[in-house]
Amino acid sequence: MFKDITLGQFFPGDSFVHRLDPRTKICLSLIFIVLVFLANSILGFALLGGFILLVAIITKIPLKFMIRGLKTIMFFIVLTAFFNLFLSTGTVIWQWRFLKITDRGLELALTMIARLVLLIFGTSILTLTTSPIALTDGIEALLRPFKKIKLPVHELAMMMTIALRFIPTLIDETDKIIKAQTARGTDFESGNLIRRAKALIPILIPLFISSFRRADDLALAMECRCYNGGENRTRMKVLEMKAIDFVGWGVTLALGVIVIILNYVRI
Repeated sequence: MFKDITLGQFFPGDSFVHRLDPRTKICLSLIFIVLVFLANSILGFALLGGFILLVAIITKIPLKFMIRGLKTIMFFIVLTAFFNLFLSTGTVIWQWRFLKITDRGLELALTMIARLVLLIFGTSILTLTTSPIALTDGIEALLRPFKKIKLPVHELAMMMTIALRFIPTLIDETDKIIKAQTARGTDFESGNLIRRAKALIPILIPLFISSFRRADDLALAMECRCYNGGENRTRMKVLEMKAIDFVGWGVTLALGVIVIILNYVRI
């Protein structure tokens, strides 16, 4: 289950999307998230889904790899769909005892499923096509105006990127711990909810110890290399907006205009 998490993983490539400026990708990802919540028509969701599919084809990211990331939130998707499906008012189209499905509930359930899936795909593409270093530089550059109010921009960007970078590492560590505990006879599947929660203790304690050890090793390595934050530091790759970035902005803004227009086309 833990290996199905795609957030924080980087898929190397040389596609149009990979070569975009990280600042552009971060901003366009935020715009896409806003569009997902603004869309309220079948055509709008279909257009956003087609856009994500086109980006996946351009970046050559396997669609199975992106779909695998949905497994980790499948319970949340099903739970959200269930509440919207059976607890909404409207014209009843199916009923069995106290359970009933209304037209409004069915519409809300499908809408929430589409939004959650598109959100996962959209945010996954950002991390899959942007290296941790580029992501750090992009976040720091976007937050730079907040330096005027004494906000530690570089430190915040570094912490966010390190957190994303170590998600796959912690996933692998968790998988190893689960296999080791299973080999020792620990049962994670059977029993009630309380018993399963107790069975997680042999996983969480070694995982916390390993996480603190890795954090200490990382801090020591940064100190040995005389790391002192973002002051007076140069970059090997200077961020620079290029023609492809303006193309990306144009395509995304055009997508946004079309999605908003399609909200008024009822199908």
